[in-house]
Amino acid sequence: MMKIAIAALLMSAALVAHADDTEQLAKSKSCFACHAMAKKLVGPSFKDVAAKYKNDKGAEDKLILKILQGGSGTWGAVPMPPNQVTDAEAHQLVRWVLAQK
Repeated sequence: MMKIAIAALLMSAALVAHADDTEQLAKSKSCFACHAMAKKLVGPSFKDVAAKYKNDKGAEDKLILKILQGGSGTWGAVPMPPNQVTDAEAHQLVRWVLAQK
């Protein structure tokens, strides 16, 4: 029983560390220049994006393309430019955004 508790604790710590790493990635890629966690700036908050796409099975693919190619119209007239991230970084960022509550 103790081994299970320790394993669960280690897994939880790893998830928190990964989330912190991804937030740092978002900061390093200037995502926070236009987005905030809980309020609209130039673009929608990360929490609003997560809520909008909560039940959308294709959300991850849509948002990865939006990060890589840019786009407009979903959240208003201000376009989102393409971002200088790798495919792997785009996947990581989208999973992080969709996990916001």
